[in-house]
Amino acid sequence: MARFDTAFDAAGIEPTTAYEILPAGKYRAQIVESEMRVTKNGMGKYLWLMLDILEGPQQGRKVFDQLNLVNANPTTVEIAQRTLSAICHATGKLQVNDSEELHLIPMTIQVGVKPPKDGYGERNTIRYMVPEAPVQATPPKPAATQPASAPAQPTARPATAPWNRKS
Repeated sequence: MARFDTAFDAAGIEPTTAYEILPAGKYRAQIVESEMRVTKNGMGKYLWLMLDILEGPQQGRKVFDQLNLVNANPTTVEIAQRTLSAICHATGKLQVNDSEELHLIPMTIQVGVKPPKDGYGERNTIRYMVPEAPVQATPPKPAATQPASAPAQPTARPATAPWNRKS
């Protein structure tokens, strides 16, 4: 039994509701919390992430992810590292020492819905969208400068190129 010092009045407090997954789709989001946590079996660690949805009808909703960065399975670690790399590229922070350096930077995520499995209900999956590299336009070549005293001359074009002349 747990006795409260004063009576708890639930009348003025909104009750917790069931967790609803986000519909599949692309969202603008940002990481707002992160921490390294120990796995259930105590043999590894994962980076836990909380993201806020920034726009649209789902604005203000939260979505969560975890990256198994310390694990006995090298494939699991590789997947987590590749995901962390995608987050770094999506936020423009390619070298980080602390996950907080990735906080509050808007990025685009692709949310999916994973069907129920092993006694767990549906859950969201997240893919971090790496922005396409901007196409580097070739800068225009500066125009040849004419001396101020000389009037601009029209460019003469040969009537026939030397390799096309008929003899």
